[in-house]
Amino acid sequence: MTTGVETVGPEELLRYAGGVRDVYARAFAEPPWNEDPSAADGYVRRLARDVLRPGFTAAVSMSGGAVTGFATAWITPAAFPADRSYGQVAEALGPERTRAWLCGALEVNELAVAPEAHGAGVGASLLEAVAGRAPGGRCWLLTSVRAEAALRLYERTGWRRVDVSVPGKAALVVLLGPGHPGGAGVEAGTGGR
Repeated sequence: MTTGVETVGPEELLRYAGGVRDVYARAFAEPPWNEDPSAADGYVRRLARDVLRPGFTAAVSMSGGAVTGFATAWITPAAFPADRSYGQVAEALGPERTRAWLCGALEVNELAVAPEAHGAGVGASLLEAVAGRAPGGRCWLLTSVRAEAALRLYERTGWRRVDVSVPGKAALVVLLGPGHPGGAGVEAGTGGR
């Protein structure tokens, strides 16, 4: 079965909402996320608002007419948000690095691959599709240190961990994209400053 990845606009992504919901539910049901499948319904509702964010971009992978993965990203606003995990990230990085590294940068918000598509390069292709054109190479994402397979993917594709402890139960870590100028002082895969 051949899998293809393509960048899609907001309207097209929303047409794939059923497949996105299914992939989200299956991808995040397993550890470390352990999300209830009903969380996928909440994600699709949030997605209808997220597509309106400045700089929104998305990519989907398809195989046999079914969605096998998706990624979304947008430009982080100059007034750094405080909802969700943003406040914890700002606390960990401090205002100077938050402003310099994250505000105005492309934020990869979600990346999910159906279990049957793991190991086929789908995640790396989706990541490149949404982050490859980040302004000035400035892109970032947030994940859990417990998401070992995701971390291996990010580090294998040149993303660098920022060595700060993000407060909270989720054990979150900030990663800067391969072309991010703030990543010059951050060693790939080591968590160094």
